[in-house]
Amino acid sequence: MESHLFEEIFLAVAANLLICVAAISRRTALSDCQACNSVAAMEICHTRRAFRAPHHSASSAALIGGGSPPRPGEITLAQHGVLFLDELPEFQRMSLEALREPLETGRVHISRSAHQAEFPARFQLVAAMNPCPCGHLGNPTKACRCSPDQVARYQNRLSGPLLDRIDLTVEVPVLPPAILSAAADGETSAVVAARVAAARDRAIARQGCANGQLGAAQLDAHLGMAPEAETMLHRASARLAWSARSFHRVLRIARTIADLAGSDVVTSQHVSEAIQWRRALPGRDD
Repeated sequence: MESHLFEEIFLAVAANLLICVAAISRRTALSDCQACNSVAAMEICHTRRAFRAPHHSASSAALIGGGSPPRPGEITLAQHGVLFLDELPEFQRMSLEALREPLETGRVHISRSAHQAEFPARFQLVAAMNPCPCGHLGNPTKACRCSPDQVARYQNRLSGPLLDRIDLTVEVPVLPPAILSAAADGETSAVVAARVAAARDRAIARQGCANGQLGAAQLDAHLGMAPEAETMLHRASARLAWSARSFHRVLRIARTIADLAGSDVVTSQHVSEAIQWRRALPGRDD
């Protein structure tokens, strides 16, 4: 029962992201259709954000794209929308590793002996997983039955380079029913959507694109970081042994947090919050 409840919560949270982002322009939708040049392109030729949630048994071709001639996969059908992968470690390792390049470039290139194709794949990845095979690692009310080796093998199904490309990691603790039923209502999706729209408008007015699309050189030009915040970031980077990719992703997160707060300057508070989002999986150091 508890597992099903959390699955429903994660699915609802992922689907609710669509309410918090703006509709796609007709021009963008049509350009995506032309890029796909496939009968499957009709599924992404719309101005509503897509939401795709493939089962973890989906093949690599179904998730990434494939066939002869090549056809778009779920990552392309989720173009400008949300791709929700529940039970992330249960997906085929090859499929997960194939996500690395599209997450970085927003494109996927498929080569076959007789055909080659390139499809758009700029999606918002939302994933959920248990911390261990039994699902109770860190549960204060139910003991975990897994050995350290079992936990390590389970979490190591996700490679370091893939996790490096995931910006925000949120640990969802187990809460007693009394606390769940007594929890106060949070902000409505409409309120969050308005704040997100304002932050996105601020970013586009400043640099002509969303923060997530800023390259390393553009970050230097548009970051606007306070000196004490920069010092904090460098110390955290050295202590946590971040890769260059992680460093730049934290910069983008901090810039976004500042935009959400309506601040032109990235302060130490914004950097501190961004660093907290880059936490490792429970029981894992990288």
